[in-house]
Amino acid sequence: MMAAPAPEGFRPLDEKSLVEYMKATPALSARLRNQLDSLSIKEVGDGNLNFVYIVIGPGGSLVIKQALPYVRCVGDSWPLTKERAYFEALALKDHGRLCPNHVPEVYHFDRSMSLIGMRHIEPPHIILRKGLIAGIEYPLLAEHMADFMAKTLYFTSLLYCSTLEHRAAVAEYCGNAAMCRHTEQVIFSDPYKIAKYNHWTSPYLDQDAEAIRDDDTLKVEVADLKSMFRERAQALIHGDLHTGSVMVTSDSTQVIDPEFAFYGPMGFDIGAFLGNLILAFFAQDGHSSEGNDRRAYKKWILKTIEETWNLFHQKFIFLWNEHKDAGGEAYPSDIYNKPGVQVLAQKKYMRNLFHDTLGFGAAKMIRRIVGIAHVEDFESIQDAQKRAYCEHHALECAKKLLKERCQFESIDQVISVIQQIPV
Repeated sequence: MMAAPAPEGFRPLDEKSLVEYMKATPALSARLRNQLDSLSIKEVGDGNLNFVYIVIGPGGSLVIKQALPYVRCVGDSWPLTKERAYFEALALKDHGRLCPNHVPEVYHFDRSMSLIGMRHIEPPHIILRKGLIAGIEYPLLAEHMADFMAKTLYFTSLLYCSTLEHRAAVAEYCGNAAMCRHTEQVIFSDPYKIAKYNHWTSPYLDQDAEAIRDDDTLKVEVADLKSMFRERAQALIHGDLHTGSVMVTSDSTQVIDPEFAFYGPMGFDIGAFLGNLILAFFAQDGHSSEGNDRRAYKKWILKTIEETWNLFHQKFIFLWNEHKDAGGEAYPSDIYNKPGVQVLAQKKYMRNLFHDTLGFGAAKMIRRIVGIAHVEDFESIQDAQKRAYCEHHALECAKKLLKERCQFESIDQVISVIQQIPV
């Protein structure tokens, strides 16, 4: 198959051409103190979409990320807009302004090259997903992620913003429509039909995949989520907030890769993170050994799920109360100035957000098992039968959470459901 022609002004960089590019770009060369003759460059883009280079030199380090005009894990037979790099850079700057402790700084953006230069999140940071596979506990993870989600979601919503500010931001991010359409396809459509790139642990999960395609109740519920994803511009969301988009140490948490960012439902971000933690929980049995049955670690994951939601809830309500007179037009203070009325409004708002979170989290779980892009949590389990055992129970949990999401009143009830599978 012939390669698709490169867009005008765009050329994919390799290690040699990257050095020349950095030499010609003052914002990047200055970060390396203009010492570019003995650089170490490593391509680490093990994701599905982009080239990612870590550049280390005697004068400093940085990361270069370049978006390709196709889905990297498939090839140029699946074109994908390289404009996603613009929205990633924009979201990094917006999120960094709101939550600088948990977002890497952007040094340089080149729209024609779809290239971002940003802070190198140095070792011992690792991708959270890899840490979860290794069984490493992160004592501040729930606190940090709750802080990131509360601030980025609250301050970009109509709880804080005026209608004019909010609509202007929505209009700007509407340009990321191609990435939204990609999400709609791989999360809300493909897992529920025969699709070209769907795959699963066959033959063990053949019946599970078929059961999802035949589950009319499930498909109707997913349609509701898809509509919400497409129609509800609630806040600026990361759009792909799984455990592969977070880098961690024991005392640091950094959120990366917001190339799917747009104004959408808050629960999509919260659900993506919690859903991936639930996947990590069910994968633990596949990583257990005689010397380490992972039981204690599974308890830590459940505790982290519980604490993340509860801390998010607390932080979000705190921001709402603190800034109730800031001019947000969703609940104007001259109408909701009585404490009792505001509490009622907050309770209803957070209950709905909780149910959205469960639905989106469950949908993300399902697509990672029977859709196109799977997760290393399961894929690194070498024994296919053992992997399928773990995946089956994750699917059962996801289906229950998705279909019954509006019946849950607390995160404790969710934890109970997770623990009861297998029944």
